[in-house]
Amino acid sequence: MFTGLIEATSPILNIQNTKQVTSFEIKNTKFNDLDIGDSIAINGVCLTVTKLKEHSFSVDVINETKRLTNLSQVKEGDLLNLERAMRLSDRLGGHLVSGHVEGTGKVIDIAKDGAALVLKFKCQESLMKYMVERGSVTLDGISLTLFAVDHKQNTITVNIIPETQKETNIIYRTHGDAVNIETDMIIKHVEHLRTNGKVGELHV
Repeated sequence: MFTGLIEATSPILNIQNTKQVTSFEIKNTKFNDLDIGDSIAINGVCLTVTKLKEHSFSVDVINETKRLTNLSQVKEGDLLNLERAMRLSDRLGGHLVSGHVEGTGKVIDIAKDGAALVLKFKCQESLMKYMVERGSVTLDGISLTLFAVDHKQNTITVNIIPETQKETNIIYRTHGDAVNIETDMIIKHVEHLRTNGKVGELHV
């Protein structure tokens, strides 16, 4: 489980790509408590640490993850958003994030509003029912507030404060770039219960 508060950005040092799996080696100069088997969110995608070196760690990306996320498009040297799994004792400063990305959105407009960076994204229609104005969304692992939602055009708009611009890779996004999207998990679970749940049903 994550919060959507990015702890660090770090570049990909090496990519080893096979038909079975793709391995990323990522520079690590901040986290001294990582162990093999730990969960870490990479651009919002929950992955498992598979190797550790003195100043780097590796994760494996399976084919399905590459199909669903923007990790199929990253290159050596690209900066990635990183967040370690939260502890139960941590403050929940963002919102509940699972790291299970559902799809991607495309940057279609970039503007400034004072110090804020305003980004508009075209989203998959299947994700739009979970988008609520002033609700939460996770973009490339960043917990953000939805400032505008257009269900007819399948677009969402977010405002990026200066601190988030400084501490994440969102500032490098340009027109046409894909971002990973995870919608609000509470809305999804409520929808599932309303659609599939039956009052009084108990499975043992």
